[in-house]
Amino acid sequence: MSQEPSQSSSSSGDTGGLRLGGGVIASLSGVALLVIFMLQNTDEVTLDFLFWSFTWRLWVLVLVSAIIGALVWLGVGMLRRHRRRRERRDDRRR
Repeated sequence: MSQEPSQSSSSSGDTGGLRLGGGVIASLSGVALLVIFMLQNTDEVTLDFLFWSFTWRLWVLVLVSAIIGALVWLGVGMLRRHRRRRERRDDRRR
């Protein structure tokens, strides 16, 4: 009994699983817009926070703000994921 090899998915026009999802496209677009914004805003600004006062380039401020925002976003997502996992575990025990 001889078996013929099946056609691979790459010969049928599939890209081999290298497809970009909506989240990846949105993230890449956001990063591109952030880089463009940073390149266009290179002036120095004076920042006053509580009793500190310092001068930074505006693009550095934008970058630091974006990094802090991304860390908060990831942290909230991890907390939500942990809470769901704990709720599922509790539901299985009942």
